[in-house]
Amino acid sequence: MKWYVGVIILLIVALVLQLGLLIYALGVLLALLLISRFLARVWMENLRVRRKCNLESAQVGDTLHVQVTVQNDGRIPVPWVLVEDILPRKALRQRPPRLKVKGKRIKLAMIGSQGKATLKYELEFQMRGYYQVGPLTLEGGDLFGLHRRFRVGTEPHFVLVYPKVLPLKSYDIASRRPIGEIRLMHKLYEDPTRIGGVRLYQMGDPLNRVHWRATARTLVLHSKIYEPSTIAGATILLDFHVGAYHARGEPYRSELAVTAAASLANALFQMNQQVGLITNGRDASERIRLEGWDGDYRTRQAAKQKAAEVDPNDRLQPLVVETRRGPEQLQRILETLARVELTDGLAFPELVVETSHRMPRDATIIALLGDVTPETALALGNLRRQGLAVSAILMIFEEKPYEAAYARLAAEGIEVRHVRDEAGISDMCERQTLR
Repeated sequence: MKWYVGVIILLIVALVLQLGLLIYALGVLLALLLISRFLARVWMENLRVRRKCNLESAQVGDTLHVQVTVQNDGRIPVPWVLVEDILPRKALRQRPPRLKVKGKRIKLAMIGSQGKATLKYELEFQMRGYYQVGPLTLEGGDLFGLHRRFRVGTEPHFVLVYPKVLPLKSYDIASRRPIGEIRLMHKLYEDPTRIGGVRLYQMGDPLNRVHWRATARTLVLHSKIYEPSTIAGATILLDFHVGAYHARGEPYRSELAVTAAASLANALFQMNQQVGLITNGRDASERIRLEGWDGDYRTRQAAKQKAAEVDPNDRLQPLVVETRRGPEQLQRILETLARVELTDGLAFPELVVETSHRMPRDATIIALLGDVTPETALALGNLRRQGLAVSAILMIFEEKPYEAAYARLAAEGIEVRHVRDEAGISDMCERQTLR
């Protein structure tokens, strides 16, 4: 626009002063500006983009093959276009990176009439997550560099990468372990297959409860006493508040917690026990739905505006997968764990208070924690005093913080397990079994 204003002002001055040569030169320059602007717009509008990806969901270590084709549907050749497929910067800059790029995702091409240019590259997923591949951006312009045009060619493609699931070693179902069966403090249910004794017949006892052998021996009606049902399965509480994970150990500690949660859920599912998940993390798909997918900011004004925005991640609603059995239960939990992100909204004690009514009493509570504050220990202690079986698994590497966390939980009567690496996840329940 500044070019046009300058040329028009000079043209008016030339007309007033009757400078014929300058009028001719300015007229040619103005025509060149208009034609260049028109061609730059037409070239960009004639480009059509198609994207092909071979995966919508993947495992850690899988490779996504991306092929993007830019076709010129117009009759006029496009002299130059810069094609770039945008990837999430956080995933690339993080150390270690969450994504590994093989090939080039930027290409400068000239596309003839009805011609096309192809961009091919591969992405190797190093960690679980909900990844945005794209959007594809196009940058073009005229031959003189006077006008540039930017355009989003395609919307992004999203890939869900599931967390690692590690096999847990041997189980002793009768043992007292975090996901094992222990006696209920209150007899909510009785197991008719397990007879714990006999008592005198009481009015209203059904006939199938009568113990006929004891009745025949004593000549007095006796009824069976059934043992109470035992706790089966678990509700996994995953603390994913950003304050629980020190930056020095990230992203290793938070990813270790997710892997532990996925492995526990898989073990319970394989044992046909009920399992559920509650976390204070943020769902990446919900974030994209509410805030939109990440764009690319190529102008100074757009970059400054984005940098000035505050993103507090103040999620106050927990993510809950109800505790139950079912063929799709493990899939729902793994999908939730794949998308969960750290947040600075709902703290763990608030999470326990908010969701305690959704924790079934016939399932063990397993809390996966990156830090234990006095409020966290008190919240878990309150659950135990309400009659729930509670265990905690700590992802704390430093010795002194671990000792402090252990002391706080032990004071509340909470059983504690410690995991330092992925090998510790596999051995965790075996150590509990051998205890």
